[in-house]
Amino acid sequence: MPEKKCLMTTNATPKILPTTVVGSYPQPAWLVNHALLAQGVPRTRLRELWRVAPEQLQAAQDDATKLAIQEMERAGIDIITDGEIRRESYSNRFANSLDGIDDQNPAVIRSKNGLETLIPRVVGKITRVRSVEVEDFKLLKEHTNRLTKVTLPGPFTMGQQAKDEFYRDDEAMAMDFAAAVNAEALALQEAGADFIQLDEPWLRHDPEAAKRYAVKAINRALQGISVPTIVHLCFGYAAVVKGQKPTGYSFLPGLGDSIATQISIEAAQPKLDLGVLADLAGKKIMLGVLDLGNQHIETAEQVASRIRAGLKFVQADQLIPAPDCGMKYLPREVAYGKLCALSQGAGLVRAELGVT
Repeated sequence: MPEKKCLMTTNATPKILPTTVVGSYPQPAWLVNHALLAQGVPRTRLRELWRVAPEQLQAAQDDATKLAIQEMERAGIDIITDGEIRRESYSNRFANSLDGIDDQNPAVIRSKNGLETLIPRVVGKITRVRSVEVEDFKLLKEHTNRLTKVTLPGPFTMGQQAKDEFYRDDEAMAMDFAAAVNAEALALQEAGADFIQLDEPWLRHDPEAAKRYAVKAINRALQGISVPTIVHLCFGYAAVVKGQKPTGYSFLPGLGDSIATQISIEAAQPKLDLGVLADLAGKKIMLGVLDLGNQHIETAEQVASRIRAGLKFVQADQLIPAPDCGMKYLPREVAYGKLCALSQGAGLVRAELGVT
């Protein structure tokens, strides 16, 4: 258990600058093989990642999920997830649970450097035949009094990560992914989710396709959802994407036309030009203020400074401080320390504004 102490917090969610996580929290070393995890972000199932025998895995994942919930609460985070503890990556568990995916015989793609990656192979119409995250969410709901969020992979990103051997039409495939996401999101809403987030990091990989149908697919995925919705953008996990990251998003303005109520952006590590937030007037902004590119734990004042920078472009009641991205590739004690800084930094700014 992390030793760093955080300020005592209550279960009451602040009206201004509520803190949240993007989604994932570090999985314990007794649960997953971190050396294998560090090799990349799997798109197909990676069952050998788990250190626990199959007949004991669910119980072990339950225990690890409860630990993640407790640590987020102790760190003072206002809107929490289940830490995505049961997932090998943010997208592969849901994508490979859909009908139309041959998860026994994945496709292989090769990079220019000859690196092979296994990806889902689409061999039939994409449909959701069962719930994927609903039971996991219920465990979260049972073990916290705080507001809860569930994350799902976005339809555009899942389409970009798959090999199409059925549709021969990338937009048609993305729209069926969107319908599957929508069915899951509606079930999660019915189960009591307070926020639903779509992860769409691949919008930046194919800007032309994104312009053609990404917003259409996102809107289909969020159809009928009445709780607040988020679209998360990033430049990739810091542990996987090495080197300098871009300082702007080419597709960001297009998301102004989506029905999502919030846009989540990575800003701390890439030192994003926050002037781009002007393109998203009318949306709440989930602003990345924790740099996950190193294991340095920010001070509360460093976090507060990044929040103040965001407030130059976004009203305080429209800003939600968060990490840049998911935290699964960090050591647990570092992730916990960073979340403590996030909570305390937001508290400093609230005090300056004279609000709670």
